Amino acid sequence: MDSTQLHHRPRSLTPSPKLTPRGELGTAECRQTTAEPPRLTVGWASTADQVRQAQALRYRVFAGEMGARLGAPPGTPPGLDVDRFDAHCEHLLVQTAATDEAPAQVVGTYRVLTPASARRAGGLYSDQEFELSRLDRLRPRIAELGRSCTHPDYRTGGVILMLWAALADFMGQNGLDITVGCASMSMHDGGHSAASLWHQLRCGHLADADLAASPRLPLPVDALRSDLAVEPPALIKGYLKCGGKVLGPPAWDPDFQTADLPMMMNLADLPLAYRRRFLRA
Repeated sequence: MDSTQLHHRPRSLTPSPKLTPRGELGTAECRQTTAEPPRLTVGWASTADQVRQAQALRYRVFAGEMGARLGAPPGTPPGLDVDRFDAHCEHLLVQTAATDEAPAQVVGTYRVLTPASARRAGGLYSDQEFELSRLDRLRPRIAELGRSCTHPDYRTGGVILMLWAALADFMGQNGLDITVGCASMSMHDGGHSAASLWHQLRCGHLADADLAASPRLPLPVDALRSDLAVEPPALIKGYLKCGGKVLGPPAWDPDFQTADLPMMMNLADLPLAYRRRFLRA
């Protein structure tokens, strides 16, 4: 992966409980019960071992918790989530600080595909699930976000806030101002909740028609219930709070057993409170 043209500004911090209200940007209730939670740092993977740790966390979450069927290139060691895009991506990590008793542990990750890397990869990961030709004029400004996950013991929201702050800094340093990605919803009920959420979001959070995306394998929303009162998953809720838009109806991902919404977020649309939190003056 050629990262010589990219600007990374890794930084560390200890998240304050005041910055992580439950249910806003986190993904689940925290199970960490120690009086003094471990110090966390955020930064970009710079070694193959760090990338493997992120891939191991992804495997634990996607395969172990969600039951995803993860394909991998031949020769991939067991217990890793690996695909052809990984070699082209920047990998953002939140880690526990190393101690005398234990090495650093990756507890949160995102992967980022920049415009130059997307060209080398032959497109975005999202291009596999959606027809995105209407975004072509914007591609030089787009960072694709994907494979977001957090260790089950650290799901208070602090980890995702650290990841998002570092992502915003990275984008500003590299002249990028738009993110896209697939935001997943569970198919545990056969897709009825996902279809109902789509019907809710299309009324107030749909992007302009000139940015519309269409799924390559559509979730059959017209054959599913649309009247359920559905709370958006935490990550989708976070995107919406930050001004994110839905580009079109959900695709069905049979491997991950999810319905995926195409999401886009423009940094210019960040509400003032989030601009102060994530963007440098």
